[in-house]
Amino acid sequence: MLILVLNPGSSSVKYQVRHMGESGTKPRILHSHVASTPHGGGLDPVSLDGLFDGVEAVTGSFASGTRLDGIGHRVVHGGQLYRAPVRVTRDVIQAIEDLDELAPLHNAASAGYMRAAHARWPDTPQVAVFDTAFHRTMPDFASHYAVPENLSVKYGILRYGFHGISVEMACRNTAAFLGIPVPSLNIVVAHLGSGASVTAIKMGRSVDTSMGMTPLAGLVMGTRSGDVDPSVITFLQRRGLGRDEVDELLNRGSGLQGLTGSADMRDVLEAAQRGEAQAVLAADMAAYRLAKYIAAYNMAVGGASALVFTGGVGEHSASFRSRVVSLLGPLGLSLDHRKNGIDDGTIRTISATQSAFPLLVVPCDEERAIAEATAAFLAPGNKTGGSLND
Repeated sequence: MLILVLNPGSSSVKYQVRHMGESGTKPRILHSHVASTPHGGGLDPVSLDGLFDGVEAVTGSFASGTRLDGIGHRVVHGGQLYRAPVRVTRDVIQAIEDLDELAPLHNAASAGYMRAAHARWPDTPQVAVFDTAFHRTMPDFASHYAVPENLSVKYGILRYGFHGISVEMACRNTAAFLGIPVPSLNIVVAHLGSGASVTAIKMGRSVDTSMGMTPLAGLVMGTRSGDVDPSVITFLQRRGLGRDEVDELLNRGSGLQGLTGSADMRDVLEAAQRGEAQAVLAADMAAYRLAKYIAAYNMAVGGASALVFTGGVGEHSASFRSRVVSLLGPLGLSLDHRKNGIDDGTIRTISATQSAFPLLVVPCDEERAIAEATAAFLAPGNKTGGSLND
């Protein structure tokens, strides 16, 4: 089975063509690419046509056939509607677009890719895989806000959480690496990239996560502010900023971008090493905010058996991991700096022998998770229901 995976992020779109073999075997990557996008936007039509031309070149040269069997999409926000992958239909696309207000850097792009893919491959089934689905196991006391219940019910005001596809795959890989069944896993997972979040995993299930009703909450991110006092919003509005201007500021003009002029953690850390004051402040803020969440989530899981770093920054930035772990001494955590400096693309332990529990780097593979979910959903015998041609 040939599966095209489309994974739009806040600053890029990743796409892969994978050959899905027998159950239990690792999907083989036939083609993989990352294309930069404007923050909060999809690719322009010319770039999108080029992307799809590349996909057709790969599938046309593959020995088993010249067509895609399925297209899997990462969708950031599924709201209360979607707890599992679904077949893409017109109604599903509309629902995803209706949720764009809650994920303004992602959902509209996903809907656009779905329509464009259907125009190119009208008979190929498409599957939406949702980041929010994994976090629907959060208990009510973690997922609810302290606002009147009638408003929560009317508007779906809840903490949904995001990066669930990545976190679920990290849990599976961590469990295999540690030799612990997933249902026995008590860990803290930090997914760190342009978007960043941290999740508490208890008995293999999400019980708390730093993002909220939207991906804006929580950690300091590339262009997003993370946690702010809600009164900051009303204060800025009283000072003349419009609703859309505040939304733009907090989603696209804050975080590392707002503090330093660059949304790239690599640039920030290099500038911090040169002693540039704003970069030092930004790096320290990001590390401190993350360390606070990790300490809290160690409590939430009843004592973690591991701390996992994943995502682009989590996997590749030894200096940022060092900043974070240096703040976690009260938990008994410590790094092996030689191991921390290795970047070989494997799951690896980076903690010192005396660390209270292991510190792991687990490569992020959202595309594999999406491909597997898509193939399983489209497997013969499954009743998938509906299509964009209906």
